[in-house]
Amino acid sequence: MKQILVQCGQDQIEVAVLENGKLAEYDNESRGTEQLAGNMYLGRVMRVLQGMQAAFLDIGLEKNAFLYIDDMLPAHLDKQPQQKPLVTDLVQEGQTLLVQVVKEPVGTKGARVTTHHSIPGRWGVYMPEADYIGVSRKIANEEERLRLKRAAESKVLPGEGFIVRTAAQGVSEATIAADLEELRQRWLAVEKLVEQPGAVPRKVYSDFGLLSRWIRDGFSEDIKELWIDDKEIHQSVVSLLRTSAPSLSEHVRLYESRPISLFATYHVDEQLQSGFKRKVWLDNGGYLIVDYTEALTVFDVNTGKYTGSVSLEQTVYDTNLMAAKDIARLLRLRDIGGLIVIDFIDMGLESNRQQVLELLVDETRKDRTKTVVVGWTKLGLMELTRKKIKTGTDKLPVTRCKTCDGNGWIWSK
Repeated sequence: MKQILVQCGQDQIEVAVLENGKLAEYDNESRGTEQLAGNMYLGRVMRVLQGMQAAFLDIGLEKNAFLYIDDMLPAHLDKQPQQKPLVTDLVQEGQTLLVQVVKEPVGTKGARVTTHHSIPGRWGVYMPEADYIGVSRKIANEEERLRLKRAAESKVLPGEGFIVRTAAQGVSEATIAADLEELRQRWLAVEKLVEQPGAVPRKVYSDFGLLSRWIRDGFSEDIKELWIDDKEIHQSVVSLLRTSAPSLSEHVRLYESRPISLFATYHVDEQLQSGFKRKVWLDNGGYLIVDYTEALTVFDVNTGKYTGSVSLEQTVYDTNLMAAKDIARLLRLRDIGGLIVIDFIDMGLESNRQQVLELLVDETRKDRTKTVVVGWTKLGLMELTRKKIKTGTDKLPVTRCKTCDGNGWIWSK
């Protein structure tokens, strides 16, 4: 059973996703602030580095944004040159560019930006200059894929692109057409703002706020309940869904069991604290050790208190299966990106190794962030990658622990 909990405080809104009672995702946003990823800026090129095939742009943030050459070439792969040109042939210092943030600033690094603009909607993602149609890979039925692709193809204009999202499965062609037209109008509004005289850099488009993004991106038929503890916000969400997705409005609930908070009722804060510890216990008594480095994140799997009852191979296999499920959950909860290596406990049977791999692949399919399971290395480690957008701990009330040289966090909530 999947549930979304929305806790509305005076200073911030928090969102938690539970799967069978276990915390799988968490996000928050302070009132009056916003996520940068998805926003578009009219920026000025400050430096062009031929040796890095990249440029740095001032988009009005504290640190200059980073634009790599791949994000300047055409979005349609078939239209890209066989040999990459020099970055100096594409962009010059002082030039004004319309860019979109794809990765939040992290630490000493500025935001990562692209010229491949996109505006996500409820049923699809509109790309004004991509010139191709795509359908989510999570839609497996070939007949349905073809229907959705034809529906999008009949409505896009020359040069436009559109990717049909997983949520569009079973949705009528008229609904998809309406979504595409709404997104197109938003892009036309961006173009008008760009053409208007004004200071550079400046922001010309903002993505939705936290709750609106979750309603758009994360609320689907597999969510059994959406709990909101604020009456006004609850009413506005129900009204919105009755127009855009009537069947989902029936899943929205108002939480009124004060003085016990919504998160306290579902033990969210407790699970947040335990989920971000270096040592994370598994339900069977085994445990994970999670370590971060600049290059990658490492998970080490241990049997711990679990001794099993059949054989050593079965004990190890059971622990690895449980670890695979929990690691996939922790990747989402902690929003871990980049290269990830898992040191599962050694197994003697190749069939068991294959089962662990397949389970990990299945569990990562639940992730809305692109995750690729590469497979076993020759040293018996599991490799995978996950798209890095932001650091999960940036959203938490934690500070780096000075005692352990920054390897742990101190909870301050």
